[in-house]
Amino acid sequence: MTDAVDPLDAGERLGTEELRALQLERLRASLRHAYEHVPFYRESFDKAGVRPEDCRTLADLARFPFTTKADLRANYPYGMFAVPRERIRRLHASSGTTGQPTLVGYTDRDLSMWADLVARSLRAAGGRPGDVVHVAYGYGLFTGGLGAHYGAERLGCTVVPASGGMTARQVRLILDLEPSVIMVTPSYMLTLLDEFERQGVDPRGTSLRVGVFGAEPWTEPMRREIEERFAIDAVDIYGLSEVIGPGVAQECAETKDGLHVWEDHFYPEIVDPVTGEVLPEGERGELVFTSLTKEAMPVVRYRTRDLTRLLPGTARVFRRMEKITGRSDDMVILRGVNLFPTQIEEIVLRTPGVAPHFQLRLTREGRLDALTVRAEARPDAPPEAREAAARSIVAAVKDGIGVSVRAEIVEPESLERSVGKIRRIVDLRSGGDG
Repeated sequence: MTDAVDPLDAGERLGTEELRALQLERLRASLRHAYEHVPFYRESFDKAGVRPEDCRTLADLARFPFTTKADLRANYPYGMFAVPRERIRRLHASSGTTGQPTLVGYTDRDLSMWADLVARSLRAAGGRPGDVVHVAYGYGLFTGGLGAHYGAERLGCTVVPASGGMTARQVRLILDLEPSVIMVTPSYMLTLLDEFERQGVDPRGTSLRVGVFGAEPWTEPMRREIEERFAIDAVDIYGLSEVIGPGVAQECAETKDGLHVWEDHFYPEIVDPVTGEVLPEGERGELVFTSLTKEAMPVVRYRTRDLTRLLPGTARVFRRMEKITGRSDDMVILRGVNLFPTQIEEIVLRTPGVAPHFQLRLTREGRLDALTVRAEARPDAPPEAREAAARSIVAAVKDGIGVSVRAEIVEPESLERSVGKIRRIVDLRSGGDG
């Protein structure tokens, strides 16, 4: 650890009482900033009968109204900004596959803070100054690529800005440039794995030792598959564009027991997805964030729709959030049974001859909804094994989740991908989003 990066740890050196005091001070300032400079928040607070000065304790935040993605879209493009447009140095947008994007802006100070937090995240993951970092998140309006890029540079690393796609070239770059860290979506990492094997290269023999994976939910079985087949440490990073981008929370390499939320900059809550009531620590519900230090676009009680729970810190003073198990808006209710894509992922991962790339297609047959699991075959799987694999998935879903589905095993690399991610749910019912 060098003096050059010690300032990144300022928040991590706080005691619990010091942290809570800093959070309250920053929370009150952020609420004032939002109320005084964003008409939406002034109107929202006034309608709820609260003012920034009513927040005297951290628990008082529960009195303030939520912010939703619909609110951000209704104020598109610049309505949620708390500084003049001339002070905005960069614009990003959400990578959602449907609907109008949500636009976010950053001041110089926001960009510097963001780089600090991604650097802090990367070091917690096991990265160190001087490492070569292969960034295969998408660049552009998506926050993943540039967020990872500037954070790695802030830590003192050498960055390979590979972006997504051109998979064969990515493998060649990894072999030639010998990065020790890769930052990428877990589903695209598995695509790279397939390409290594297609080229006859042992993925366990590469220079990679750390993988920092985010931008989509992934399971413990997927972590085991990546770690075993690549011989690396696979850790989770969390963020979303509406809050800042990657670097909101990070899993530490030494514990791999959930993601420590950088609570000196983002205040987390867990609420009941239906009632909005704040739940006690340890109970599972919907994750809500309030920014504590953002200038351009502060967010107050932003509903992420991600499902998790908060737990005490271990490797850091900050509280941990469990790996995201799914999203409340990704939950499929099929004939009265609640089903999440991550449940299907666990089944697909343990099915012989099937790659960890899958998609759920919702259709309506008569008055009933139907679901088909479409999963890609592994390149080395014999064609005659596909029917058996499909039967195995159908049986496992019925036994483990309690609902009947269909399954199709399709050709390798035949499912559409966007920014390195497969769109998990395609709704083909009348009125659906597909």
